[in-house]
Amino acid sequence: MEDAIVLYPSPGMGHLISMVELGKLILKHHPSFSITILILTPPYTTGSTAQYIATVNAAAPSLTFHHLPTIPLSAATKHVEQLAFELSRLSNPNLHQALQTISHTSNLKALIFDFFNNAAFEVATNLHIPAFYYYTSGASSLTGLLYTPTLHRNTTKSFKDDNTLLHIPGIPPIHASEMPTPLLVRDTDVYNNFLQTGTQMSKSNGIILNTFELLETKAVKAISDGLCVPDGPTASIFCIGPLISTNHVGDEHECMSWLNSQPSRSVLFLCFGSMGLFSAKQLKEIATGLENCGHRFLWVVRAPPAENKSQSQSILTPEEPNLDELLPQGFLERTKDKGRVVKSWIPQMDVLSHDSVGGFVTHCGWNSVLEAVCAGVPMIAWPLYAEQKMNMVFMVKEMKVAVALTATNESEDGFVSAGELEKRVRELMESDRGKEVRERVLGIRNGAVATMKEGGSSLVALAKLAHLWKQTVT
Repeated sequence: MEDAIVLYPSPGMGHLISMVELGKLILKHHPSFSITILILTPPYTTGSTAQYIATVNAAAPSLTFHHLPTIPLSAATKHVEQLAFELSRLSNPNLHQALQTISHTSNLKALIFDFFNNAAFEVATNLHIPAFYYYTSGASSLTGLLYTPTLHRNTTKSFKDDNTLLHIPGIPPIHASEMPTPLLVRDTDVYNNFLQTGTQMSKSNGIILNTFELLETKAVKAISDGLCVPDGPTASIFCIGPLISTNHVGDEHECMSWLNSQPSRSVLFLCFGSMGLFSAKQLKEIATGLENCGHRFLWVVRAPPAENKSQSQSILTPEEPNLDELLPQGFLERTKDKGRVVKSWIPQMDVLSHDSVGGFVTHCGWNSVLEAVCAGVPMIAWPLYAEQKMNMVFMVKEMKVAVALTATNESEDGFVSAGELEKRVRELMESDRGKEVRERVLGIRNGAVATMKEGGSSLVALAKLAHLWKQTVT
């Protein structure tokens, strides 16, 4: 029987793509393994995965996809993150059955699952299958997740009510309010799920990270030295990134021909991920800032949360934005020679890799950060949710590849003024500080290339993993 590795991603598009890239990497360098990817089918919209999976199937037929049955789930008032944890928990019987079926025809060497699929740890343990977590973000935010049980024991406050600086091993001090959004309110369901995940990860056979050692040297060392889990052993970590998707689905996007006509490094690209939503007021403020700064821009706009929907419902069932209503009157006409506004979707890596793009306003999602680094594009950091505030601290203070936007109205949950956006765009695109950031990110880009060559740290880590799997007795 052949040796099999099973990958189990969370439903979110970014999580799925990252896990697929992991599967491709394993097959490219260790083709003796077979790869099966288990697909959770959520009862809500997370982006069009069907076309993406079909395209992957055509390009990489050695990757096998297996869809688990749909589980009924209510998305009414819950955190998006809590929905992911709950879907995984309710899918455990289906996961158990799928793994047993695969084990009848293959030597099942490992189950690699997204950290949102934390419930899978119990199934793997019961079936005596080596369990590996795949953490789709970076080592810097993983330090926080692993250290959260320690922080939890040392205080009774919610992070949102704590005005102190947190000293987490391996990263610069952060304000308690900069911890991941789901952890801000203590003793909620989603908080407890993250707390349990942080505890359970250290009991696994290993943690696989989509990063590379050169990028996050201090954080990687802190985790490896056991500083983030001071009261027990830490699972081995394997940095095998950067894993990014270099191809997109379908025909070339119309924005690419527009980029072809723009001067080198002249365009500011604004894109905030599949879950990045702004109020109508904030969208108008962004438009004003872009118009006032005078720089060329390519801006991806999504509809704001509908008044009759929760934030999670608006994210999971997005509406088409009405640009004429959302943007200032005459904005599109006045900026038509310098800017383009795109609705909802764009081939982000293609855009970042284009010679005309000189800056990137990002929500600091880890996939986007890696894509910008690999393209050598400096960033303006505008974190919105999840672990993005932690990522911003690291990007600005440690990695030095971004400048940070500052919220100007605390009562409006991170509202950024047109003046602040204009100031940071000018800083990135015109100043000596912006030049330093650009040079820094170009240097790290070269390191990212080297880590994926023969003898590079990421391929060495992957080889250690493959050796570990081959030694496993099933």
